[in-house]
Amino acid sequence: MSEPWTADIEVTADLVRALLMEQFPHLGSARIEPLGEGWDNAAFLVADRYVFRFPRRAIAAPLIAREIAILPMLAPNLPLAISAPCFAGIASGAYPWRFAGYRSFRGQPLSATSPGPAAYVRLAATLGTFLGALHRIDPAPAIDAGLPGDEIGRLDHAQRMSKLEGRFAALCSAGFIRDVSGLLEFLRSVAPSGPRTARSAIVHGDLYAKHVVVDAAGNVDGIIDWGDVHYGDPAIDVSIAYEILPPHARQAFAGAYGVIDEETWRLARYRAIYHAALVAHYGYRTGSPETLAAGLAGLEYATP
Repeated sequence: MSEPWTADIEVTADLVRALLMEQFPHLGSARIEPLGEGWDNAAFLVADRYVFRFPRRAIAAPLIAREIAILPMLAPNLPLAISAPCFAGIASGAYPWRFAGYRSFRGQPLSATSPGPAAYVRLAATLGTFLGALHRIDPAPAIDAGLPGDEIGRLDHAQRMSKLEGRFAALCSAGFIRDVSGLLEFLRSVAPSGPRTARSAIVHGDLYAKHVVVDAAGNVDGIIDWGDVHYGDPAIDVSIAYEILPPHARQAFAGAYGVIDEETWRLARYRAIYHAALVAHYGYRTGSPETLAAGLAGLEYATP
């Protein structure tokens, strides 16, 4: 049985060059450097200035199209740079889906760095301010442009719990984690049935340490990988307070974000545990120490 991230199409540098020559000829002779593959996309650095992302799976193709449609509407209203596409590729005879190019950020993912305690407090305040601004954007224009709701039940306990238990079992069997009884007890005590539609806002949807780019000083350079952007529960994003921030930094996050009620905090921790386990399991199964470490750190931070 194949893994859910198994590619439908292998995107090679030769394919990328052919697509650029066809659609963006001024980039066709530029240097092309593979950056790696994620769950949904293959990424390439082009001309040392742009990152192009190409869906690897048919199910991921609509996500790139969503970024192309929605992100240019959000970018002017946000206090941090985001990966809004500056090139929008279309399907062709060589490749069946849309693809996109973005300016390259200077830094590296937070998951590849080791901030000190003070740097984490600054980071927390920056991310709190950013998410507060994102969640206050009027969603109507984005919804009119095709922004969907939560189509995959990110806070649906009945749908998510069996998957989580399987990932916990694999991580325990491999020796990465031990006793998960406390985590499971907390998850079952929250057991959400879905997002709170009355609280809905525009959310990133998949924000964690690999999607926060920081510079050498630990300052945020940009927020990337917006394929999961949707109109949903803000707790989905507030979960970063548990998944990527150590406990001492959470007060700075909350103070910069604004009022966060207790139910949002509970759902945020719930989401953080689920997502951190997903990240750790993916890193383990794909042989990525950085991704595995990001997920395991998230589980440690989010433990009640």
